[in-house]
Amino acid sequence: MNSRRLPAAILFALAAGVAQAGLFDDDEARKRIEEIRVEQARNARETAERIGRVEESVRNIGVVELLRQIEGLNAEIARLRGQIEVLGNQNEQIQKRQRDFYLDLDSRLKRLEGAPAGAQGATAAGSPAVAASQAAAPVPEPAAAALKGPSKEEQAREAKAYDAASSLFRKNDFASAADAFRAFLKDFPQSALAPNATYWIGICQANLKDFKGALTTQEGLIARYPQSPKAPDALLAIAAVQSEQGDAGSARNTLEDIIARYPASEAAGKARARLAAQKR
Repeated sequence: MNSRRLPAAILFALAAGVAQAGLFDDDEARKRIEEIRVEQARNARETAERIGRVEESVRNIGVVELLRQIEGLNAEIARLRGQIEVLGNQNEQIQKRQRDFYLDLDSRLKRLEGAPAGAQGATAAGSPAVAASQAAAPVPEPAAAALKGPSKEEQAREAKAYDAASSLFRKNDFASAADAFRAFLKDFPQSALAPNATYWIGICQANLKDFKGALTTQEGLIARYPQSPKAPDALLAIAAVQSEQGDAGSARNTLEDIIARYPASEAAGKARARLAAQKR
């Protein structure tokens, strides 16, 4: 009887052990699964946070780049506007130079062909009394030449030299044009076009970025020919050079000086327009 119960007890114990082992394995598995789920959720949050930070950085970079491009475009627009103003001013100067040249030449030819020699001498001397005193005393050669007036051949040579220099300027060969105008001044120092030639030397120097030389040349023109029609233009050129060098205060003072000294000149009108533009 006892021998038959023993195997049954053993079997029951074994079955209970197997059941307990199965329950233990299920708890471990569920615990491990829960840990994996928590870890996955944490990883997902961290990934989402990293993606958010990357997207924010990308957006910030895009804004900065856009602002940089806008600033670059504004600078380019300002540069182009400056070039347009310079080109427009050069075109006006060229047209005015041509008018000045032909008006000066025409007036000299009319004086030479229409006035008698005595009248020319009196005009050059400034008054009949001065002309008489000079006729009675020895006259230096340059003054005598001025009294007599240049010959037609000399006038033709003068006009040809000036036009050759002007042609070089129109071709934007500023270095050669400056040299040609200097040669003109050397050959024809008493020419009515001497202020014009001096002015264009200064403009050539400005185009060659020799701003110091340009200022010196235009200031010399104003000092030597204060009543020349080119004097206000020289001041306008000085203001442009000062502005180019970033000296806005001096440029403004020069523009105001043009208006004060030459209020009826074309340069004064341009000075008023530039001052008005600066106040906008």
